[in-house]
Amino acid sequence: MADESKAPQSPESPKPAAPGPSAAPPAAGAPASLATKPVAPAAAASPPVQVPLDNELSRRYRERFGAAILDALEDRKQAILVVEALQFREVARYSRDAEKFDLLEDFTAVDWPRREKRFDLVAQLYSFPNNTRLRLKCALRAEEQADSLFSVWPAANWLEREIFDMYGIVFRGHPELKRILLPDEWQGHPLRKDYDILQQDTAWVRENLGIESGQ
Repeated sequence: MADESKAPQSPESPKPAAPGPSAAPPAAGAPASLATKPVAPAAAASPPVQVPLDNELSRRYRERFGAAILDALEDRKQAILVVEALQFREVARYSRDAEKFDLLEDFTAVDWPRREKRFDLVAQLYSFPNNTRLRLKCALRAEEQADSLFSVWPAANWLEREIFDMYGIVFRGHPELKRILLPDEWQGHPLRKDYDILQQDTAWVRENLGIESGQ
C-alpha cells in the first residue's frame, strides 16, 4: 500500500492580488471582471493657428493690388487674403479671371460687435483648373455698404440676400436685395450678436399670425 504521507501535494491556488489604489471597486453583485478602470482624460486639441502666408499666389495679389491686400494668412493649408473693402469686388474679379477661381462656394458674414469694423464678409472660392481654394475677407463698419459680387459670380445673388436678411449688410449693385428667409417687414437681423435667441418681431406675429407670441 502506498504511503499517502509521501504522495505529492497539489500546489496552493494563488491568491488574487489586491486591487491597486486606482482601481474602481466592482458594483455590488457584479463579477470582478466587470470592474471599471479609470480612463485618463484625453488631451485637449490645440486650436488651428493662422500663420503668415508668403507664396507665389499671395505675391501676385500684392503686386496687383498693393496696399489693398491688408494681410495674407494660411489656415490648415488654405490661403486667406484680407482685402480693403473698397477693392473687394475688384479683387474678386481678378480672382475669377486671372487666378481661375471660377466657383463661389460660399459667401457669408461674421459679427464682431465690439470691433470698430463690426462685420467680416467672407467669400470662399474654388478653382476647378487648379483644384485649390482661396478665402477672401473684408471688414465693414456697422452701417457700411459693400459692393455686390453678383456681376462676378451670379451665385452671389441669393447668398447676399441671406447676408442682408441675417446681418443687415447692404450690397450696392445687387439686382433685387430683399429678405430671403424672413418676411420683408420683419424687424431685426437674427445672426447679429445683439439679437437675442428668443427675440421676435411681436408686432408682425400679432398682425400676420393673430397670436401674441410665436415661441
